[in-house]
Amino acid sequence: MSDQLTQQGNAVGLTKADYRGHASTLCQGCGHNSIASQIIAACYEMNVVPEKVAKFSGIGCSSKSPTYFLNRSFGFNGVHGRMPSVALGALFADTSVKGIGVSGDGDTASIGMGQFKHLVRRNLPMVYIVENNGVYGLTKGQFSATAEKGLILKRQGTNPYLPIDIAMEALVSNATFVARSFAGDPKQVKELIKAALAHNGIAVLDIISPCVTFHNQDDSMHSYTWGKQNEKQLHDISFIPARDEITVEDFEEGTAREVELHDGSTIILKKLDKDYDPTNRWEAMHMLEEAHKNNWLMTGLIFVDPEAPSMFDAYNLPDTPLNRLPVEKLRPPREVLDQVNDALH
Repeated sequence: MSDQLTQQGNAVGLTKADYRGHASTLCQGCGHNSIASQIIAACYEMNVVPEKVAKFSGIGCSSKSPTYFLNRSFGFNGVHGRMPSVALGALFADTSVKGIGVSGDGDTASIGMGQFKHLVRRNLPMVYIVENNGVYGLTKGQFSATAEKGLILKRQGTNPYLPIDIAMEALVSNATFVARSFAGDPKQVKELIKAALAHNGIAVLDIISPCVTFHNQDDSMHSYTWGKQNEKQLHDISFIPARDEITVEDFEEGTAREVELHDGSTIILKKLDKDYDPTNRWEAMHMLEEAHKNNWLMTGLIFVDPEAPSMFDAYNLPDTPLNRLPVEKLRPPREVLDQVNDALH
């Protein structure tokens, strides 16, 4: 996107500066800052109105990230591992708001695992980003649940446990959008965030985000160097909003796959080194197992089900958000309460 267009503003009359947040207090070079930058870029290019976004987080370095983007949006920082409960309540009360949750590997895969799994199975429409660095950076470098077995950290010794794969956990919990990316690959991160924003359901993005202070040994699977050397993309991904004309002339026949989302937006996946179908859940699980076996950082859109009904579809919700309904619409009249009480006698 040209500098001239950035200065002029997007389709809703906002400049890129309108999507920024406060200055980051995270370590210089932290992958979380790169992710925040791509959230800003994605929302700007998607013409998202910041006041129609609610940001959610728990506790940890990752949970500070919402401060650094969409300063005009609503935000709620919950307790450790409890961000899903807060997000569910807020978004159910106002279905007109788009939710963006930012969590970490500790906040999601340790203390918050139960909440994460139940949020996923309910298919709440929101973007759920896990900034995954395999370490508790905020509390000075302990192993997290995603740290690889055998990892040696200076003050923690050797990790004896097998890691939790967040993308696999999302898949087996029936998530309708699962992706993995690497903070050092900003183009892919941005396109995946744009696709996630358009998805009608839970969109889980597991983004490997190196911790430059406590966990950046060159041979660590969460380091910048290892990610750059071992990243293998499933496909080259492009997101095309519904308002734009969809063209695929640049792709050779048989090398591109289009996935249309519920709002008419389209994800175009250009095949790189393998023919991969992101709408096949079994193939997604097989691919993750293969990546684990071969120590590959496989990135891209792992799975998407654009037809699955969201949590909101399962309830007879009114067009007016629940938090804007007047009291007389929310409180049953006396005669109805009497009927209910009589029926219980």
